[in-house]
Amino acid sequence: MDYQRKRKLSFITIALLFLLSGVEYAVILPTIWKYLQTLDAPPYFLGLTLSAFSFSGLLTGPLFGHWSDRTRTTKKIILFANLFEIVGNFMYFMGFSKWLLLSSRLVAGVGTGAGSSIFGFLTRSSAPGDRATIFATVMACRQAGLLIGPAFNIFLRLCDFQLGPFVVNKYTSPGLFMCFCWLLLQLVVLFMYWDLPALDKGKESRITVSTVVDNEEVLADDEEEDDEEGKPLMKSQELVGSYGSVASKNLHQNHTEEPSAKADPNHISPHSSSEILQSESTLNPFKNFSVSREFLREEVVVLLAAQFITLFNQTALETMVTPLTQNYFGYGELENSVMYCLCGIEVIAGFLFVQWLSGRVAERAILAIGLAICNISGVWCIIFLAKPVGGYEWQLSEFIIGVFLQVLGLPFVAVAQVSLFSKVTAEKTQGFSQGVRRSVAGLATILGPLWAGGLTDNLYVMMGVMMALLALLTMMLGVSYNRLVEPSKEQQDENTTENCA
Repeated sequence: MDYQRKRKLSFITIALLFLLSGVEYAVILPTIWKYLQTLDAPPYFLGLTLSAFSFSGLLTGPLFGHWSDRTRTTKKIILFANLFEIVGNFMYFMGFSKWLLLSSRLVAGVGTGAGSSIFGFLTRSSAPGDRATIFATVMACRQAGLLIGPAFNIFLRLCDFQLGPFVVNKYTSPGLFMCFCWLLLQLVVLFMYWDLPALDKGKESRITVSTVVDNEEVLADDEEEDDEEGKPLMKSQELVGSYGSVASKNLHQNHTEEPSAKADPNHISPHSSSEILQSESTLNPFKNFSVSREFLREEVVVLLAAQFITLFNQTALETMVTPLTQNYFGYGELENSVMYCLCGIEVIAGFLFVQWLSGRVAERAILAIGLAICNISGVWCIIFLAKPVGGYEWQLSEFIIGVFLQVLGLPFVAVAQVSLFSKVTAEKTQGFSQGVRRSVAGLATILGPLWAGGLTDNLYVMMGVMMALLALLTMMLGVSYNRLVEPSKEQQDENTTENCA
């Protein structure tokens, strides 16, 4: 099977994995509270159970990322992580006690840690210019899972039978259904996923130098048979310049060293020394790695702050929306499901638009656009949603506009910050870096609902803090805007030399 076909099937498998993660969230969330009530769980257990899933993913993300960076493999990591999803969902299906239910989400959350390895794989196997498009597609797949997930509850709620010692009903059936889905995905990963070689930015130049050396050896052999030694050497030098500017530049810089290098067979050129250092760094990507040097940089801090603040605000608003619609509009499960469905359609459309836009506009500009929309949404929510005024139609219109603006800004910020983060952090430790980023995201998804859950009766305080965080992020983006670009090749070479020295 050729490389392009393997690459396409591997990307399809990744899309299915993210689709399934969205389906799991959408299938389990609607019934988990009533499931806990049947097991005599106190109200705070709902927050614990939901947070357990994010907490275990927060811890395992950097570990799986570190694993993938050291081994340069992702397939076995995905297969291993999916085992936790299978076991965790089967534990959820068993449901003998509230503690088993809590443990089931804790175990299943371990499987989400493989996401850091996957993002590292996508970074290494894609060109920087295509990265935003690929990330937008993957994120859209998860949103599609969130959109179609509630449809599965239509037939899952009809389940009412016995399976050996286990009861299959509308509360336990989501666990059994997801266990079966993850088992099928294991087969898909096993037969449709390959660990593709990384796109090495220096590969072309190394191939060029190697080819030049081979050509010089061939010409040297010809010289032994031909007395005309000058012309072949001149032709070789001309041939060197025709292979590429990178090689030509390197050879031109070392032109004065060529006679001594040819005269001394043990001579090692500076380029060869750099090659050896780079190969040693590839074998051990964490050699001379410094967490502070990698993450305590201005541009990295800004992007991690963008990840945390936007997800914190998003999950806080998601927590606040259900009580708000119940108090002001009398919405039930059906109305809220329709609302989430419409929001899912908007998010998918937003990701598709960002996918198109990323090929025409710089990622930092996309991030600025998304952040501007989020600021407008924050101001609107403080003015109109913290204390709605007017009649039913006017309040409903205020609510729809606020939710629309909040959802509209998410795809811009999400895709731009992930793509930029993959460019400003070292590619050789990308799995670990993505794990750190996803851990920050997990922390936000834990703290956001906790913050909003305690302030549902004081929306001015809740939304005021959220707006202050957005204002802080906006100032950080403005100050660091010029640094939010992919480092130049000279800077990357300088960093590689410093790390390998």
